[in-house]
Amino acid sequence: MPKTVRRTGPLLALLAFAQFISAIDYNIVYVALPEIGREVGFSAQSLQWVVSAYAVTFGGFLLLGGRAADLLGRRRMFALALALYGASSLAGALASAPGLLVAARAVQGLGGALLLPATLSLINTTFAEGAARNRAMAVWGGAGAVGLALGSLLGGVLTSAFGWEAVFYVNVPLALGAAAAAFGVIAADAPRTAGRGFDLLGALTATIGFTTLVFGIVQGPELGWTSPATLAGLLGGIALVGLFLLVESRTAHPLMPLHLLHNRSLVTAMGITFMFMATFGSQYYFFTIYLQNVHGFNALQTGLAFLPSALIGMIGTKTSEKLLGRLGMRPTLLIGLLLGAAGMTLLAAAMSPTSGYPALLPGLALLSLGQGIAWTAMFVAAGTGVDAAQQGIASAMASTTQQIGAAVGLAVLVAVASLGERETTGAALVPGLRVAVWVAAALTLVGAGIALTLRSQGGATIDERPLVTTG
Repeated sequence: MPKTVRRTGPLLALLAFAQFISAIDYNIVYVALPEIGREVGFSAQSLQWVVSAYAVTFGGFLLLGGRAADLLGRRRMFALALALYGASSLAGALASAPGLLVAARAVQGLGGALLLPATLSLINTTFAEGAARNRAMAVWGGAGAVGLALGSLLGGVLTSAFGWEAVFYVNVPLALGAAAAAFGVIAADAPRTAGRGFDLLGALTATIGFTTLVFGIVQGPELGWTSPATLAGLLGGIALVGLFLLVESRTAHPLMPLHLLHNRSLVTAMGITFMFMATFGSQYYFFTIYLQNVHGFNALQTGLAFLPSALIGMIGTKTSEKLLGRLGMRPTLLIGLLLGAAGMTLLAAAMSPTSGYPALLPGLALLSLGQGIAWTAMFVAAGTGVDAAQQGIASAMASTTQQIGAAVGLAVLVAVASLGERETTGAALVPGLRVAVWVAAALTLVGAGIALTLRSQGGATIDERPLVTTG
């Protein structure tokens, strides 16, 4: 059981603030993309790499980030991640050529990959399983929900008032300030345990394998699924991930201890994070396209349209805490996922070239409520029954499937929305967008089916094997 430490209030506030920064950045760039494309010199085909460079490095380096948090120290990695985030944001704001901006975004992705597992492992090793951890996860998840929604609004305000560079400049003081605060708020890291290796071969095969796989997935819709680059990414990534698993089964100190796959709660959480981001995560993209390309919303109007989502998402995370305490993980996850599927169905039904924004609110409300409930519960599940020494890598495992799910889901749903579509604006987009959101609702039900595999034990489904503290 995690040890109780002093000053958990300031610690949780700092961890939530870090999640807020990361979540803001997820959406803040989207509304600035048209201006970035014009002023920095991106082509229509290359502009996607402002988003994809972040996604590829984030997804590829998560396992390495998780293991680094466990071995090198959570405070060290937390501070390093935020410092990377701040420095790369400054580099992005100053970038004068597409290659420089893409490189800055890639380093931002690396910072995110180091930050998320360090943050989650700090929560899971500070707050005991049960009410204390559920409450901490709700606060952390609520900060993320607000950040996701405010990212669009802030991006619209900053881009309209100061230009695209402002969406990068804003991260600099936030990230560097949080990095400095870490040394006063987070307890010093314990000395590294002797005899615990880093598994360099495992780190290389996992990082290159997952990076290559995510690269293939994000390139598929643009280059075509049968293009040489896409096939090389997909097949090469799968081969390297397979090699990584072989390495892990034979090394004494694996990057990802395979016995963790015997923890049903963690494995189920990995499946749910994949489906969650493939469905819930894609809604920001489709909602933005619908508002801007069908109804002509500008960047600021689009950002304001996301505000109800932020407020309801916060309610969802708080509701999740209460449901986890009263019903347990499996019912809580089912409630969140089923509410989300219902919200997506209503949202798709309300999409019309002639209907206004108010018609979207019932679907948006249910979607956001379900998102907040499921988000908190799935990460509680990922940390349940995992030894403290391996919380970083367990968090990274669930986060890796989350990022791959985001890439796969968006690629598949964009392809669905584009079937038979030739126009890029106006009423012609609506049928494709509606079908894509309906498909997302159906896939969310698959996530609910995965949640049913959890054993209902008052919210704690733990590994039946003895916990292994080495490796």
